[in-house]
Amino acid sequence: MRTKEQWIEGLSKMKRNLYHNGELIGRDDERFVPSFNVMGTTFDVAQNPEYEDLVTATSHLTGEKINRFCHVHQSTEDLHKKQDMTRMLCQMVGGCIQRCMGADATNAVYTVSYEADKQNNGATQYHENFKRWLERFQKEDLVGCCGQTDVKGDRMLRPHEQPDPDQYVHVVEKNKDGIVVRGAKVHISEAAIADEILVVPTRALLEKDKDYAVSFAIPGDWEGLKHLVTIHNYRERKYFKKGFDAGSNDSYLIFDNVFVPWERVFLCGEYQHGGILALLFALFHRHSYSGCKPALGDMMLGTCALAADANGISKAKHVFEKFAEIIKISELGYAAGFTASELGKPEVYMPGVGFVPYGPGNYIPHSIYCNVGRCLTGEAVFHELEILADISGGVPATFPHEGEFVNPETAEFARKYTTRSSKMSPENQAQLWRHVGDIACSAKGGIANFGALHGGGSPRMEVIAITTQYDIEARKDMVRRIAGMTKD
Repeated sequence: MRTKEQWIEGLSKMKRNLYHNGELIGRDDERFVPSFNVMGTTFDVAQNPEYEDLVTATSHLTGEKINRFCHVHQSTEDLHKKQDMTRMLCQMVGGCIQRCMGADATNAVYTVSYEADKQNNGATQYHENFKRWLERFQKEDLVGCCGQTDVKGDRMLRPHEQPDPDQYVHVVEKNKDGIVVRGAKVHISEAAIADEILVVPTRALLEKDKDYAVSFAIPGDWEGLKHLVTIHNYRERKYFKKGFDAGSNDSYLIFDNVFVPWERVFLCGEYQHGGILALLFALFHRHSYSGCKPALGDMMLGTCALAADANGISKAKHVFEKFAEIIKISELGYAAGFTASELGKPEVYMPGVGFVPYGPGNYIPHSIYCNVGRCLTGEAVFHELEILADISGGVPATFPHEGEFVNPETAEFARKYTTRSSKMSPENQAQLWRHVGDIACSAKGGIANFGALHGGGSPRMEVIAITTQYDIEARKDMVRRIAGMTKD
């Protein structure tokens, strides 16, 4: 396994294809340092024997010890550990741990590539291609990200109906050596600092959409790939540093007639499996949210409790009620994810059929509970922010700049008039309000909240998954029996 320093050194050697605010920048740009802090934690903790059981796993391909973010789940225990690892690491960095997209895409492609080959009766080698790619991914301890979301153009039209065919990533050429793809994947978290980009479809597809049923992996600096990057950092601190400085980044990935050799292709034209691959990545990712969103709830609860202490209202009845709301949502989300892990099997849900065996035997979390947990916690994101705003008052929005606390002409006034509770030091109160301002009033804070709502699919998508997969007719039959009704 690699160290954080080895990972960063590898990034510095990659070709420049990142465009940020009109500049062509390298992956060694200092603005990525807060993002390195977060992703780097996944390497640091894996080197710590205290966390070995949670953050590392044994590869089912090689038998070697690997980072759990490179692992394909082989049991319910693996699913449980992935959820608990995610919660722990998100608590450490105060937000998204960033590396789950690659892990979730890896598990999805591993499963679907096997089924596509089975459908093709051995005419394709997608699964063997992927296993060879995965062995290297595990051995070199690479960071992956997932390129799923397409631009989508006119949302009322299917991919093949779009006036501009590039609104979805699609195959424009096939030859004996590989394929050529064109289009864009958007809102792709941490693509700029990933070693490999895994591309999967974004929706269910028809036969006429088969050119859009494509999955492959390429390095982040592959020829023809361009990143339009946004970097999300907190306002720089000069005098009063944060305890942990976290950052993130997103990319619009532009595939400008990108050639992909066949050994890196894992689906090409098998439209029946395109939608399943899209749903499976979303499912694995929503399972990750059952670890990260409870961790965000833990951080929100702690922040609200400290804000109540600073304002001297920690004993107020309505404050405890608000704490309870955060706790209920966080732990219900975790419980749903735990149940999804415990009920995990090598099966997927097929509409009208139910759960059926799928894949080469790796474990898939239960879809209903993944979606329920993600939906509950996603819908609560902005309500929890409202709770924080209510308890904090207006202080975080207008808190003086840190320079006022060191300027001899203003320092004493700034200290005096921003101090409320006598039970918390003025210095700690100031650091708290700076932190609340970061997570609730800054550009990065706003972006993180949108990500917490929409990442892995918006609540609307979870509602669709829940209601289409849940057996509502069976519940109607229960009531018919109790009520003495017959079926019409």
